[in-house]
Amino acid sequence: MPWNNQTGGGPWKPGPKGPWGQGPLGGGNGGGGNGGPPDLEELLRRSQEKFRQAMPGGAGGARGIALFAGLAVAAWLASGFYTVGPNEVGLNMIFGRYDAKTSSGLNYNWPAPIGSVQKLQVTDRNSTEVGFRGREDGRRANVQTQIDVAEESLMLTGDENIADVKFRVIWQIDPVRPEDYAFNVREPRETVRAVAESVMREIVGRTAIQRILTAERKLIEPAAQELTQKVLNEYKAGVMILQVQLLSVDPPEQVVAAFRDVTAAQQDQDRLRNEAEAYANRVVPEARGDAARIVQEAEGYREQTVNEAKGQTSRFTQVYQQYKNAPEVTRERIYLETMERVLGGMSKVIIDQNGGSGVVPYLPLQGLNVPSVQAQPQGGNR
Repeated sequence: MPWNNQTGGGPWKPGPKGPWGQGPLGGGNGGGGNGGPPDLEELLRRSQEKFRQAMPGGAGGARGIALFAGLAVAAWLASGFYTVGPNEVGLNMIFGRYDAKTSSGLNYNWPAPIGSVQKLQVTDRNSTEVGFRGREDGRRANVQTQIDVAEESLMLTGDENIADVKFRVIWQIDPVRPEDYAFNVREPRETVRAVAESVMREIVGRTAIQRILTAERKLIEPAAQELTQKVLNEYKAGVMILQVQLLSVDPPEQVVAAFRDVTAAQQDQDRLRNEAEAYANRVVPEARGDAARIVQEAEGYREQTVNEAKGQTSRFTQVYQQYKNAPEVTRERIYLETMERVLGGMSKVIIDQNGGSGVVPYLPLQGLNVPSVQAQPQGGNR
């Protein structure tokens, strides 16, 4: 090796000129003589000298070391300051264990590795889709395409039919208990999706498909929201359910035409029922009014007949009382009144045969052909 040709030995074999195999003392820039490697001891010594000169108090001063250590500790403690945004809540942890929560602004916690901070956006609204997934269309901006997820959307109804249900859950982190969201549930978003799907299956499983497709749709949303919130509260998930949006409830694609016919028939049935009820509401009161009028007229006729009969009876009784007092006079009066009532409007001439011999009988035959003048009825036109 070329190191063997050097006087005083190679770098690993001490020579007479130096303890580390360097060249003759004073050989230039701390390097070994005749092109040898640099002197490591000399480099270390020079570095120590420069460090001692930089430190206040001179070489090896304990005061300088203490000051350097103090500055390092101060810088480490200052790294514990952090800021929390207006829509965030900070969770302070010490040695990985939750300690306290902080509001928006400048806050402090022990720096790493003792402490750490987790920030949660508690005012942001999150959307979880069940039964489908929406994604941005790469060919058109601000347009989302919908991907059906059949294993989530197909649900069994109460009457053993299948409904294709797609809905969206709007939720946010509970600002009162954000630590529950951070530490109690491993995957909060998937938990919200699983709980919402389970709740919707329970509600749909208790309801007939016709009611789901028509009248019950507006009742499903608040019921699902309430039950989902109840289950998540039992899990202590730290989630607030703001709204459940029922986007579509349809029968499976294979039988959608038949269900549309059934829905149309149901609508026709409701329309005809409403028309029949409207007709009944119009006819029944009229019939009841006519019946009441007939009953009242009959009652009036009865009262009139009874009163007339009572009046005639009273009159006959009075006449009979007078007849018992003077039978001859009463009979004659009754006879005359009857003859007056019967013959009063007739064209007849009555000659008394006992009128005497001085009376010349005269019969106006021309007057017999003249019709009798009848009196006008009362209240007639004049």
